[in-house]
Amino acid sequence: MNKNRLEAFSDGVIAIIITIMVLELKVPHSTELSALSALFPVFISYVLSFIYVGIYWNNHHHLLHAAQRVDGRVLWANLHLLFWLSLFPFASGWMGENHFAALPVALYGGILLMAGVAYYILAHLLIAVHGKTSKLALALGKDYKGIISVVVYALAIPLAFFNAWLSFALYVLVAAMWFIPDRRIEKQL
Repeated sequence: MNKNRLEAFSDGVIAIIITIMVLELKVPHSTELSALSALFPVFISYVLSFIYVGIYWNNHHHLLHAAQRVDGRVLWANLHLLFWLSLFPFASGWMGENHFAALPVALYGGILLMAGVAYYILAHLLIAVHGKTSKLALALGKDYKGIISVVVYALAIPLAFFNAWLSFALYVLVAAMWFIPDRRIEKQL
């Protein structure tokens, strides 16, 4: 089946996720600079989540650009990814509102972990549809960057209970690793 509806639906859901995140930013009731500083944790968690959603949107776009067709398994895998991405506004808000306390930071990492796993599943189901010798399969290769990301998330989750800021720093590190779009697909096409 054609991939166009999947792309359009995914773009719409991702746009809604970003909209929900920005609506969670509350306007201060004061005109003093100190009112903004109180919102700093919420703003920082929003920025990181916005970057993550942007990274997923960008790489999802490249992944589907390389795909020619999808099947039912791919549709469900895509919904699985969108489910985890849809939890970003909640986890981001909880983490920021609670000034990066251990449990919210760990939950945020759990959602990042599951989104990473969901993306990995989606990519490999697309490879299954197109074949192991397809340009998509050759572009993704062993996907070391994706595997490293999931491993870092898995390490950062329990670390949050010992040092939430170090755990948060690992989330930032993974985002930095993915900030420049994955060029493997572009090179193959």
